[in-house]
Amino acid sequence: MSPLKTAMAEAAAAVDGMLDRLLPRPADAESRLAEAMRYAALGPGKRLRPFLVITGSRLFNVATTSALRVAAAVEMVHAYSLVHDDLPAMDDDEMRRGRPTVHVAFDEATAILAGDGLLTRAFEVLADPLTHSNPAVCCQLIAALADAAGARGMVGGQMIDLMAEHQRLDQAEITRLQMLKTGKLIGFSCEAGAILGRAPAQQRFALQAYAHDLGLAFQIADDLLDIAGDAGEMGKAASKDAAAGKATLVALIGPERARAHARLLARQAVQHLDSFDEKADLLRHLARFVVERRT
Repeated sequence: MSPLKTAMAEAAAAVDGMLDRLLPRPADAESRLAEAMRYAALGPGKRLRPFLVITGSRLFNVATTSALRVAAAVEMVHAYSLVHDDLPAMDDDEMRRGRPTVHVAFDEATAILAGDGLLTRAFEVLADPLTHSNPAVCCQLIAALADAAGARGMVGGQMIDLMAEHQRLDQAEITRLQMLKTGKLIGFSCEAGAILGRAPAQQRFALQAYAHDLGLAFQIADDLLDIAGDAGEMGKAASKDAAAGKATLVALIGPERARAHARLLARQAVQHLDSFDEKADLLRHLARFVVERRT
C-alpha cells in the first residue's frame, strides 16, 4: 500500500473512532434518529475531507484531538449533504457507498431529520472547548464552516445544480456551481488546520489556493466516473448525471478535454504548496490521487 493510502486509511479509522464517540446510541425515544445519523456518518467512505483536516493540522502542530474533532464535524456535514442529496425530492438515489441510502434503509422523514441532526451536531462539536480552548478559534471555525455549507456554499451550489437540469450553463457557470457545491467544503477542510494552528495569513492563502484547484479537479474526476466508472466499485449508480441532464464540464467539453483539465488543476494545486516543503507531501500526492481514482 502506498504511503498516501496508508495515511488515508489511518486517518479514516481515527475519524470513525471519533464519530463513534460523538454520535452515541441513546436508549430513549430518539434512538431511531441516532441510528440513522450513525448509519449516514459511519458508512463506508474515503473520508477525504477529514483527511485534509488532519493532514493540514499537522503542518501547524495542532493537537490530535482538536484535529480529529474538526475532521469528524466536517464528515458530519458531508454526510448530511449526501443524505439530503439522495432524497426523492433531490437526486432520488437508492444506493450510496455500496448500501441503501438513508431514506431507503429507514424512511424519508427520518432521513431528513438525520441530516438535520448531523448538521447541527457538527456545529455543536466545533463550539465545544474540547475542540479548542480559545473561543475565538472556535468562532472562526464555526463561521468558516457555515460559509462553506450554507446558501453561499454547498446549499447554494445544490440549488444551482437542480436549476441547471432545465437550462444550459457555460463553462464559467459550471465552474461556479462546482466551487459552491463541492469546492467550498473541501476549502474549509484544507484551511481548518491553519485556523486551529493560528497560522499566518500567507499560509492560509496558500492552502485556500490549493483547495480551489483540488476541489475543481475532484469534481471533474467525479463527473468522469459517473460516465465511465463501475457502479460496483463506486457503490452508487453510474450515468445518473447524464441521464438527468446535469450541468458538468465533462458534458460540455467532452471526457478527454475534461480529464486533461483535471490533471492541469492537480498540477496547479501542488504548486501552491511550495512554501511547506516536504511536510506537505501527502497533500501533493492527494492532488494526483483525486484525478486518477476509480471510486
